Amino acid sequence: MRTDTPWSTLPARDHLLAGAGDTAGAPVLDVVVPVYNEEKDLEPCVLRLHDHLARTFPYAFRITVADNASTDRTPEVAQRLARTLPGVRAYRLEQKGRGRALRTVWSHSDAPVLAYMDVDLSTDLNALLPLVAPLISGHSDLAIGSRLARSSRVVRGTKREFISRAYNIILRSSLAARFSDAQCGFKAIRREVAQRLLPMVEDTGWFFDTELLVLAERAGLRIHEVPVDWVDDPDSTVHIVRTATEDLKGVWRVGRALAVGALPLDRLARPFGDDPRDRGIGGVPRGLARQLVGFCAVGALSTLVYLLLYSLFRQGVGPQIANGGALLVSAVANTAANRRLTFGVRGRGGAVRHQAQGLVVFAIGLVLTSGSLAALGAASGSPSHGTELAVLIAANLAATVLRFLLFRAWVFPDRDRDRSGDAFRPVAAPASRPVAVPADCPVDAQASRPAVVPADDTHHELRNVR
Repeated sequence: MRTDTPWSTLPARDHLLAGAGDTAGAPVLDVVVPVYNEEKDLEPCVLRLHDHLARTFPYAFRITVADNASTDRTPEVAQRLARTLPGVRAYRLEQKGRGRALRTVWSHSDAPVLAYMDVDLSTDLNALLPLVAPLISGHSDLAIGSRLARSSRVVRGTKREFISRAYNIILRSSLAARFSDAQCGFKAIRREVAQRLLPMVEDTGWFFDTELLVLAERAGLRIHEVPVDWVDDPDSTVHIVRTATEDLKGVWRVGRALAVGALPLDRLARPFGDDPRDRGIGGVPRGLARQLVGFCAVGALSTLVYLLLYSLFRQGVGPQIANGGALLVSAVANTAANRRLTFGVRGRGGAVRHQAQGLVVFAIGLVLTSGSLAALGAASGSPSHGTELAVLIAANLAATVLRFLLFRAWVFPDRDRDRSGDAFRPVAAPASRPVAVPADCPVDAQASRPAVVPADDTHHELRNVR
């Protein structure tokens, strides 16, 4: 894993070498099983999972039992498993929360690929290798099991089926999520992605998965979906109503943060050249067709907004003032939308400069449209409102062509589109950067690391991520 990259970008995805982790003493895969009062199901789950990995997984692995403040004999069972099974360790948190457990253990794991699954093993374990293979190969950043894929085979009640599908419809409509199943307890992530992504995730409960996936998708990371065979656990202790309520609150919180640009998603940008689309081909302007489509879509919406604003302003002021006000408001929104959607510039770096240049382009458009209105008034005296709109549409078409050319060549040139966000002003970063550990994580004050349930002398303790 490379660590000599700026904090503003992720390293390029590399294929893990065969035998990786064996020589360094760290496993390739760390599978976390979060549990709360699971003294009955924990041992058969770990035994079955350990046997499956030992027989089928070609890399070194570890199973971490993450106990969320259980009040029954779960901690004792976890310690016994850690003592008797190689590659199994126990971890104890004094506060509940599946998201809290995953964030804490993943943040301190030394494995390059991190995964988790529910203790009931509702998901067929044959999907585990297909889940993590794209991460090991460097093809993807995250991987999720999907119960809603066409080829998935799922056995569960009508109530849970309806809730799951309704929740994913909400995610698609409100957060524009494109992944199919946010709640399946069967996911994996590359460690360097987790190190950057986890500090941005606020939720510590069941919404943790959704928030993680939405932020990753919005940052442009690649999410691989694996169809799974899944059988519902009738004895599940999940409180459906309370969980659904918390999920909806999380959707509102994340949606609001995304709308106001409060999340530093530019920290998750890949370095230029990692995406094949970054490679120029002789004689083919890079991204021109896609940019034209995006620019036309944004332009159509902004023109509609402009005409509505002009009609609204025209009721109280003259045509020139109404035109200037409508064009100013729509131009600011147009520049922001084209910056992100058409030319793919992320983050806040350079945003003020882009808006200033956009205002210059706006001034050119203002000259064209205002001049057209002045010419119309001189020619016809008192034109109708419909005639004014027709002239403005024609003038805006000419201004739109000029605006695209200026945006592509001056406001968002190739050198800016190649680097987004904070990379406008690259700053050398240290070779490694510690990941912030949530304040609610149990920490050993003497060793500055999370508390780990002791097993024996060979028990692996969690280490600070570097």
